Amino acid sequence: MVAVIHASSSLRNALNYNEQKVKEQVATCLVAANYPKDVEDLTFYQKLNRLQNQADLNIKTKVNSVHISLNFDPSEKLSEEKFKEISDTYLQKIGFANQPYLLYQHHDAGHPHVHIVTTNIKADGKRIELHNLGKIQSEKARKEIENDYGLVKAENMKSKPYELKSAYSQKVQYGKADSRRAIANVLDGVLNTYKYSSVAELNAVLQQYNVLADRGREGSRVHQNNGLFYRILDEKLNGLRSVKP
Repeated sequence: MVAVIHASSSLRNALNYNEQKVKEQVATCLVAANYPKDVEDLTFYQKLNRLQNQADLNIKTKVNSVHISLNFDPSEKLSEEKFKEISDTYLQKIGFANQPYLLYQHHDAGHPHVHIVTTNIKADGKRIELHNLGKIQSEKARKEIENDYGLVKAENMKSKPYELKSAYSQKVQYGKADSRRAIANVLDGVLNTYKYSSVAELNAVLQQYNVLADRGREGSRVHQNNGLFYRILDEKLNGLRSVKP
């Protein structure tokens, strides 16, 4: 089993990614743990609000979204119940017991895998420390679960490495997705991952995802207020559409 953890400042983006997969009929939401309703009775905003309300109990912590993928060897045929059991066990072992979370099974890859969307803010407002979470707690949990459930060990898996397939890992294509949401997903990933000191440095990264930051015309309101427009680029790096953040 391979566990990949991505922490960010946007629960909405993590949820959007998984819910979009559900709309495309390549994912299923299996569990809404510690929610007041059953998963099939929840709307998008009810799913989001439960997580966001808990995250808002600690407004000092900006990184409050945790998006995890658990990846299994292609030879392993796991039932929905087994996915649920393994995911809940994993979360308990890494210190996320009693946290609200959403569990999605994805069907869009050559190996079985699930995605978990949760928050690291507890019901008492305290923060679950994310520093070294993957290196220490997750690795220990992964090895214990492999032994307990008889899973193929990460070192022996046929297809690796695995990445957390989030929306910003893909290039934005005009007309293929909602422009504002697609750009927001790219920005969430890039701004939480890369350090930059100028718009030029930022664009060096954004262009890899067909996005460009634009300060606007000199004298315009955006330029005067040091704001930015974001443009979707075509294959020739020409701007197709501008979107305000």
